[in-house]
Amino acid sequence: MTALPPRVLLGVAGGIAAYKSAELLRRLTESGHAVRVLPTASALEFVGAATFEALSGQPVHTGVFTDVPAVPHVKLGQEADLVVVAPATADLMARAAQGRADDLLTASLLTARCPVLFAPAMHTEMWEHPATRANVETLRSRGVVVLEPASGRLTGKDTGPGRLPDPAEIADLARLLLERPDALPRDLTGRRVVVSAGGTREALDPVRYLGNRSSGRQGYALARVAAQRGASVTLVSAHTADLPAPAAVEVVHAGSAAELREAMHAAANGADAVVMAAAVADFRPVSLVEHKIKKTAAEPEPLHLAKNADILVELVGAREPGQVVVGFAAETGDADHDALHYGREKLARKGCDLLVVNAVGDGKAFETPDNAGWLLGADGGETVLAMGSKGLLASHVWDAVAVRLDPRHADT
Repeated sequence: MTALPPRVLLGVAGGIAAYKSAELLRRLTESGHAVRVLPTASALEFVGAATFEALSGQPVHTGVFTDVPAVPHVKLGQEADLVVVAPATADLMARAAQGRADDLLTASLLTARCPVLFAPAMHTEMWEHPATRANVETLRSRGVVVLEPASGRLTGKDTGPGRLPDPAEIADLARLLLERPDALPRDLTGRRVVVSAGGTREALDPVRYLGNRSSGRQGYALARVAAQRGASVTLVSAHTADLPAPAAVEVVHAGSAAELREAMHAAANGADAVVMAAAVADFRPVSLVEHKIKKTAAEPEPLHLAKNADILVELVGAREPGQVVVGFAAETGDADHDALHYGREKLARKGCDLLVVNAVGDGKAFETPDNAGWLLGADGGETVLAMGSKGLLASHVWDAVAVRLDPRHADT
């Protein structure tokens, strides 16, 4: 029997960011979800019903008196596997926090017993207002996931926190909640964490470099999930596959292993947790050729390499009391041992608290949206990380970090 596609309700409130909901809708439907759009009446002032109907293949209504015999204001919420509200305006969150049911969207929110995800979008002053903050806390206390908004350009010339997260990011978090409804607790509130991501590049000449296949997706997923679990996150990003910055995350860019090393040591100072997910080049050319190496009839000169510093080992050696350090190991097996065996050996050598071991090759780990592996602990614990989204793997890593954090070190 073919499994039914996940049923998602996409609520759209009336704000200028409503136009981005069309892109989110496209991502959800193209990834196999059955999506019903529930706009507010004001949302239709920004995006017409025909757009939502064409992209979803479902009718669009705002009130509870359409198709009364089907009782949609009750049935839609009861049957949903996930509710996403994007954008969630200050007004919509206020009505939801009060338990209002004066349109189809808010009525459906009251009957939903599935995970609910709100992606706020509003001006900074509205996001920071005590009334909005109280409504957010009320919704979170009821189990609703209210995302931290992005910072950036708002309407007019205004900038600041309150921008709708990128639709791709909202879609990733929606998938995560379908995989694991409890993946985003606020258990990292008051913590400061540092994550590295992407692949470093070691220049050979002005054109060429030594690099690797890392896309940065796993590191970005770690940063994204940590931020939405309440942490203050610094992401040290090497080269990636043009990934948008995660919402509510400070991004520091680094190109070479040396640059990433410097940035990580600076960011790790005073952090509660440090996660080295970047694929750092083990070697670099001894010297940089100032001009492009020309292709001639003669064989090229041998390439002389020097070892780069082991940043993870340095971070372990420099860690402060209570700081949790996590490493990543991309491994392959051979005729003698499997990838897990080499991961255990690496954990012993590196001295970190946790090590994520990924078996790579044959389309696994690198340049894919999914990941799997093992989570090894210095205390001898081993957890199998089943295949799923990179956000899912990130959520399990932060579970393990959270239980190891010193409760006395949390910011108040």
